[in-house]
Amino acid sequence: MATTELPKKYKAVIYDKPGSISTKIEELDMPEPGAGEVLINLTHSGVCHSDMGVMMNTWSMLPAPTQASQVGGHEGVGKIVKMGPGNDNAAVKMGDRVGIKWIAGICESCEACRAGADANCFTAKISGYYTPGTFQQYVLSPANYVTPIPDGLDSAAAAPLLCAGVTVYSALRKSNTESGGWVVILGAGGGLGHLAVQFSSRAIGHRVIGIDHSSKKDLIMESGAEHFIPIDGTNSIPDAVKELTNGLGAHAVLVLTANNGAYGSSVDLLRFGGRVVCVGVPEGDPVPIKSAIPQDLVAKALQIVGVAVGDRKEAIEALDFAARGVVKTHYRIEKMDRLNDVFQDMFDAKLKGRVVLDLS
Repeated sequence: MATTELPKKYKAVIYDKPGSISTKIEELDMPEPGAGEVLINLTHSGVCHSDMGVMMNTWSMLPAPTQASQVGGHEGVGKIVKMGPGNDNAAVKMGDRVGIKWIAGICESCEACRAGADANCFTAKISGYYTPGTFQQYVLSPANYVTPIPDGLDSAAAAPLLCAGVTVYSALRKSNTESGGWVVILGAGGGLGHLAVQFSSRAIGHRVIGIDHSSKKDLIMESGAEHFIPIDGTNSIPDAVKELTNGLGAHAVLVLTANNGAYGSSVDLLRFGGRVVCVGVPEGDPVPIKSAIPQDLVAKALQIVGVAVGDRKEAIEALDFAARGVVKTHYRIEKMDRLNDVFQDMFDAKLKGRVVLDLS
């Protein structure tokens, strides 16, 4: 039961013309939480490159076009204001501050779920794609899938960690690189990249080489990278990486950009036994990793793995690092009516760090 009276209507940002950069603020009816659900009053939502892919219908991996009036977003933070029936033994309660992730809910019974691979659930609900997302003031969520937000961690700073943060944290864990190993991060100055640099260098203890446009050098170095290589430089990036790593190459390469060129060069940056971790999803038709030649993979014992987002445990761990000040989100705050401009900046590759919407 709610402790305060809730409004009958609230504001939400919808994709009014899917296939283009176009959003619109509308008023929606207040939903009622069903069995096992909670109603959350959201205060902040991060804006992710994945949101643009969903809005623009440029992800060939999605099974159907985005529907008009879809509420996007998947990095929401707010407080529980109403509990649905069947939550007597829930781990969360009224007034708790919680987060919504890219995966809004899982079946918990398929092979992927049983293996703890939340992001690969065969019937997962994706927040902001055929499931109402976090670009709105109120949202429903399964009580068993929200993420507790640690005390002392600012809500705006926490929002990007629910996708970008947990994704790169999971990717680094799956890179199998020990402390002191070399990690190359492609797209190191972006929303995922600047967090990956921090998790890699400060939380795990890797030696990080950040690669991105020269305009992002300061952010990358401030985030903890040991070296920076500009993509708009004149030197060969594989040669530069080998020079920094005593001619051997990196233990792992994280591809955090959707740029096909980054994938094309990724394998060439590895040493013997190295691993490419694929995170960024290129738009349009799939393009193979051209440098992944079977002879090289065999001769150098190389590996290529894919990571979508982390599981519930990794989300809690990633937020804990932020709560302790080990990792800090570089972001700016914008109002809901500025979302079109934010997406345009994202499309033009002008963003540094992350953008968080103030949903008030």
